Formats: sequence, C-alpha cells, structure tokens
Amino acid sequence: MPTTAHEPDRTNPSADWWRQAAVYQIYPRSFADSNADGLGDIPGITSRVPYLAKLGIDAVWLSPFYPSALADGGYDVDDYRDVDPRLGTLEDFDEMVAALHGAGIKVIADIVPNHTSDRHAWFREALASAPGSTARNRYIFRDGRGVNGELPPNDWTSIFGGGAWERVTEPDGTPGQWYFHLFAKEQPDLNWDNPEVHEDFLTTLRFWSDRGVDGFRVDVAHGLKKDMDAAHDDLATIHRADLFALGEHPLWDRDEVHSVYAEWRKVFDEYNPPRAAVAEAWVHADRRARYASPEGLGQAFNFDLLQSDFDAAQFREVITKNLAEAAATGASSTWVFSNHDVVRHATRYGLPKGTGRGGAGTDGKDWLLDGGDPAEVDAALGLRRAKAATLLMLALPGSAYLYQGEELGLQEVGRIPEQDRQDPTYFRNRGVEIGRDGCRVPLPWEPTGTSFGFGANGSHLPQPAWFKDYAVSVEEQDAGSTLAFYRRALALRHELTGEEHLEWIDTADGDVLHFARTAPDGGAWHVVANFGAAPTELPEGEVLLSSAEVEGGKLPGDATAWVRARS
Repeated sequence: MPTTAHEPDRTNPSADWWRQAAVYQIYPRSFADSNADGLGDIPGITSRVPYLAKLGIDAVWLSPFYPSALADGGYDVDDYRDVDPRLGTLEDFDEMVAALHGAGIKVIADIVPNHTSDRHAWFREALASAPGSTARNRYIFRDGRGVNGELPPNDWTSIFGGGAWERVTEPDGTPGQWYFHLFAKEQPDLNWDNPEVHEDFLTTLRFWSDRGVDGFRVDVAHGLKKDMDAAHDDLATIHRADLFALGEHPLWDRDEVHSVYAEWRKVFDEYNPPRAAVAEAWVHADRRARYASPEGLGQAFNFDLLQSDFDAAQFREVITKNLAEAAATGASSTWVFSNHDVVRHATRYGLPKGTGRGGAGTDGKDWLLDGGDPAEVDAALGLRRAKAATLLMLALPGSAYLYQGEELGLQEVGRIPEQDRQDPTYFRNRGVEIGRDGCRVPLPWEPTGTSFGFGANGSHLPQPAWFKDYAVSVEEQDAGSTLAFYRRALALRHELTGEEHLEWIDTADGDVLHFARTAPDGGAWHVVANFGAAPTELPEGEVLLSSAEVEGGKLPGDATAWVRARS
C-alpha cells in the first residue's frame, strides 16, 4: 500500500524548500581553518563553498559559531548575536551567507535556547545580584537544603554526569544559592517562565533572519519549559516512563513548551519566504508531531533510523511510521545517520558482532571505552553498509541530513589521547562515556601537511595518519570513491523531488526492501536495499546508481540500488 505524506504547496516553491532538502551539517571548528590557528572558522567555510556546491547539497546547517569558552563544543553560548572572534566576524558571516546563497545553498543556524554559558552577560549580572533579583529570575536559582543551604535543592543529575545544581558565592563572599544546569555547570539553564527570556530570543531570531539565515536548528527543543517548583521529586521518581509518555515530566517535553514555538512561528512568518526550523526533540514518537506542526517549528528530527540496527524489518517499520506521522501533521520527515553527537555510521555498521550496530544507548561508545580496539572495526563492511543505508535514505521523501566527512567515508577516530580530548562528557563521566570528540576531528582536504589541508598549522583535535587516504583531493581523483558516490547520489536525488510518497513492493526475501517512487516525468524509480548476504534480483530497467557492483542483474548483499523502470 502507498505511504503518503503532505503534498507541498507548489504555488510558492521557495517557501517549502526545506521539505525535500539535502542538508549538510558543518561543525565549524573542524571544517576548514583559514588562519593557521588550528581551529576551523567562517572564512574557511567560505573558501570551501565550491566544494559544497559540487557536492550537490541544498543547505548547510552550522553548529554553533557564537562566542564561547567551548565547555561544550560551542553549545555554551556567551552572546547569541555575534560570531566567536576565533572564528571570524559578523562581516565574515555575511560574506559566507552571500557566497552560499550565490551557490544556491540555504543557511541553517543552530540556536541554543535551553541555556546560556556562564560567561553570558545575563549570568554575570545574576552572580553580581542578590537572591530574588530580576537578573537571577532569568535563570533557575534556588535556595539549598540543609541547615545552611549546603545541600542542593534535590538530587537531580546532569546529562553530562554529576549533580545538576551548582552553588554560587554571593556578592558579599558567602556561600549562596544554587543554579540549575541540565548539561555542564558552564551551561546554566534559562527560566522560560520569564517573559524577558522570550523577548530576547525573538530578537535573536530576527537578528539572524535579517542577515539572511534561512532557518534554524533548535537545540534541546523539548527541554525549555520545566516544573521546578512543584516537582522536587527524587531522581528515581522522575524517571517513571509514564511521565515522559504523558508530557508530565518536570524537565522534558512539557506541553507548555509549544507556546514558545507558536511565538517563534509568528516571527518566522514575518519573512518571505518564511524561515524554516527543525527541532532536536528526543521524545516519544507520538509526541514529536507537535514540534513539527505548521503552527510550531515545522520539522522535528527523527533519530529512529540512526538508532536502528542494519536490519530490513527495522528500517521498513521506521520509514512507514515516520511517513505516516508526516502525513498526519503536514510536516515532512527527516532522516539522519550521523551527526556531531554520535559515532559515525561507517564505524557503527562495522563494529564486531555482539557489540551492536545501532545508535540506541551506546552507539558504539561503550565498546570503544571498554577497551575495544578501533582496529577491530571492519571498516570495509561498515562503509559498505553506510553507503547502502545512505543511498536508501536519499531516496526517501523528506529532508536528508548529512554530517561533514561522511561523504568521504570517514571512520570514527577511536583513539584520542586524554590530554587532547575536549568533550565534557568524557571528563564528567570518565570510565562511563568516551565522549564525542571522535566524530569531530577536523576534515582531511589533502594527503599531506600538518593537518591534511585543514589548515597550515595543525588541528585542534589530532588526526590519525590514515586520514590521508580519505582526503578530498585524493577522492576527487577516484571515480569509485565515496565522494564520487555521494555526488552522484545527490545529483540523482534532485530528480526525485516530486510527490512526497512511496509505494512498498513486497518481496519474498525478508532481508530485502523494495519501494517505488514516481519521477516528475511520470516514470517509476525503484529502490532496492539488500540487508542480507545473498544476492537478490533487481527489477528490469536501467540501474542509475548502486552502492556496490551489480552483476547479472543481481544486487549483492549489504547494498542498495536505484533502478529506472522501463516504461
């Protein structure tokens, strides 16, 4: 039976560019370094616009580029309306936007509304002010428990490990109140019950929209609204599953958060075309729709494929469910396998048997931390499966999100010396979390040099010697490279941006997925993904692209092919 999604408004195609966009995530500090300081920057991105244009993407999503102490890779923001001086200036940003727009590429900025950094002007003012002040009311300050307030208000823990409360020293030098931080202590949570917080973010959204930003990725979109006063339950109590399912958790996915995004939508719609947005919201599938509604942000990430094993039944279930959800809400689906927070999928799919290939919970990090040798990763198998999964994803209706370096087939960097690590999850949970540095190592552009062409003077995270084999200039000379494969796939994908539906075609082999999509000229494109080991027959027609060699009309195992059916 066909799985049908919302039909976009073709009367204003520029307004819904995001519905079928191929979006390339750039982690700015690890993309390209223009000034030889070891840190990627905005002019570095501008210098690589021709590369991005040739890749064939529709938009770039920039991870935070704001002033930051990098306590959490830039997600600790000092100033929401400026560029980190180590990365450039606002003028550099404007030049980058102009260059990307000139190449037909949209710009999505990361916005971090749950917390500021502890260096933000508001938080410095809060520390200098008395308890109960207007400045402190922008954040979540509480008196401590115990005789002298020496105990935190409750036993809640941070996502990054340790307690979620940090005690401050009052202006008179005495131990004082505690502030709440869901993440690192350098990331104090904002109080979204304060109208001043609402107004300031509306100003920020207009600031970047006026500079040409086409959309926003909303960090921790499900965490803004909190019930801090009525729910000082203990840690065990607030982990009840029903609280998440019913929207009654004190910290996550509360119904009132959607009032924030209704305000934001009004701002987005002030522009022509309206600004787009996508929510990072780790919520129950049946609650994701409200974030993706036309009255809200319009899209919400689903990480279901990322969390799935390399398994045909799991993939079909996820795809069917998410397309049905999109049809019901008027949104479009989102698909992703890798990003700045997870082990690269070319490595996940090559982990030794028994360690898991999905992203749920461990995502391969526990295996690496527990002494797993990166040399034991079957890199060839992992890359083969990653290409197959990506080719399947690029054929699906909806937006496809790619992470920098996956187009080169990069593996996770599994061994980084402790003295070079940067991720706070590693230091706050040493022995529990390996951290996210392994997917954030700067890209290789050339096979030689102090940083393989990333910059002229090393890189802020160490690159392994094997990076030289994955360098852009090396792959550009190889017609069979992963880069050539991605370029071809993205070029073909643009021929499929028609109706947002697909039709499943049942197969006798449970390891094979087969669906058809209608091309704009009325012809049919067939997509066949073989998750098994044995070859499978392809439908009759022209093989447009395959992630592995097709012989005798048969698709080998761990591979996907696009076939143009004969009319």
